[in-house]
Amino acid sequence: MLIVFVLVVGSRFLVPLLIPRFPLPAIVASLVLDAVDQTVFQSLGYDPPGYQGYDKATDVYYLAIAYLATMRNWESLPAFRVARFLYFYRLVGVVAFELLQARPLLLLFPNTFEYFFIAYEVVRSRWWPRRWELRWWIGVAALIWVVVKLPQEWWIHVAQLDVTDALAEHAWAPPLLVALLAVAAAGSWWGVRPRLPEPDWSWRVRADPMPEEMDTPQEQFDWQARWGAIRSWATLEKVVLIGLISVVYGQVLPGVRSTSLQLFIGVGVVVVINAGLTLLLVRRSWTIESTGWAFLARVAVNVVMVVVADWLLNVRGGNIDGFDTVFFLSLISLVTTLHDRYRPVLATRVVAERRRAAGAAPA
Repeated sequence: MLIVFVLVVGSRFLVPLLIPRFPLPAIVASLVLDAVDQTVFQSLGYDPPGYQGYDKATDVYYLAIAYLATMRNWESLPAFRVARFLYFYRLVGVVAFELLQARPLLLLFPNTFEYFFIAYEVVRSRWWPRRWELRWWIGVAALIWVVVKLPQEWWIHVAQLDVTDALAEHAWAPPLLVALLAVAAAGSWWGVRPRLPEPDWSWRVRADPMPEEMDTPQEQFDWQARWGAIRSWATLEKVVLIGLISVVYGQVLPGVRSTSLQLFIGVGVVVVINAGLTLLLVRRSWTIESTGWAFLARVAVNVVMVVVADWLLNVRGGNIDGFDTVFFLSLISLVTTLHDRYRPVLATRVVAERRRAAGAAPA
């Protein structure tokens, strides 16, 4: 049972790492793992204690990787801005739910980002996404929000119903599910498909190439060295992103003894220190091109930094829990490494958009 538990939980942490390179199959695989993990445990007669909390925290993690992937991959900046709002809106809702334990909050803050990400990647796999403007992408998000996510969030989090249990306990449930899927398929085939433009290319599974001027690690380092700053919106975004994710995990990890505010502030301090160290290293050309090795190096630096802090705390009569500290440091290191690599790519697209707008403006 321990082996099964480790495999399932490990898959939920490792599979999302494929999202930046293989967005659509990796996000679908993460979604499937999210849907079947507890069913796998229950089929073996095992119900992990407090797993609902871990499940919600793991959702936040893999969606964070998906959000970072939008910075790297999405050519359509209007779609990216909608996705950014949807992700942080959901993240705030999950934090509020973990702190207040009020299930209607998950209905008020639905996970629209997940299906919006899938919708964009389906479009991108066949069409040039920049042909659609902001209003169109807002319409896609609104459709997913109202038609898909609100009923789903009510079913799962407010009514606390389970699809697997409903199919097993009610004879009418399987035919109803089949009928709904058939209606959806028919509507897509005869209602949506004829209205779609001709595809621009055959199916694309891999992520599109990054902009040519920012598609190598060295170019990304050069951008950071020139434009990076500790006091910046990028640092603030990392503090908020990692801080809120850490608050969610702080509610489910048993060894966390700090309050949510203390945890958020502590994580924020580490993130700001990481921003300063990154800026110092890139300006001295002490860089590592491999993302994997850069992540491990950042973990090592953060561990050394916290060990020193732990020694100082011990001198004063305090201590830091080992497992939880390593977990949070790994989370901080992963998200900051990816954010630092992908932020210059996003900035390059923003600059190109502004130049196009300036060129299109009347003299």
